[in-house]
Amino acid sequence: MTPTARPSTILFDIDGTLVDSNFLHVDAWQRAFALQGVHADAWRIHRAIGQDASRLVTELAGERDEAWTAEAKQGHSLFYRELAPRLRAFDGATDLLRAVADRGTRAVLATSAPDEELELLLRALDAGDAVHATTSADDVDRAKPDPDILAVALERAETEAADAAFVGDSTWDMIAAERAGVIAYGVRSGGTSAAELREAGAREVFDDPADLLARLDELVLG
Repeated sequence: MTPTARPSTILFDIDGTLVDSNFLHVDAWQRAFALQGVHADAWRIHRAIGQDASRLVTELAGERDEAWTAEAKQGHSLFYRELAPRLRAFDGATDLLRAVADRGTRAVLATSAPDEELELLLRALDAGDAVHATTSADDVDRAKPDPDILAVALERAETEAADAAFVGDSTWDMIAAERAGVIAYGVRSGGTSAAELREAGAREVFDDPADLLARLDELVLG
């Protein structure tokens, strides 16, 4: 492998990375918490988006029992589905996945969202055969920042961590990639600053999928 080798697989987060969904999640979580008497500030919810849902609940609502946490998750799911018609792929997102596939590189989607949300996101992306495989929170016990989802994604791509790159929008994504041994790249489209993404481990940061598509040759190994 040369210092400028292209990755054989690119793992992509979806929420906030390929699909404009983060602020819909903020709305859904805020309403779900309010139903249970917890008034969480929107900015705090946004900072927690992208990590395992149980971790998110604990961070925003404190330690709760399993029944309380399950009810909060159910409320979020209900409100998020109501907002689903507003989901849209970022400009360039679908073309980015197709460009990756056209190069002979595997594009694998690795999200902390459960399967039912993944279906909505895939519908918004409409990327068809450009996606080699997908993973979701339902494939593991703990989602990001734990690296398990990325490990499953690598397994489904039949790729070693050293031959892959990961693209995400949150600090949780960057941490998970580092723990999985995968080079991480960030995008600002989810609302996290370039400085924070770099501090969390991003090698380079792009504005959004369209910017990444224009600079796709910058995703290299070594």
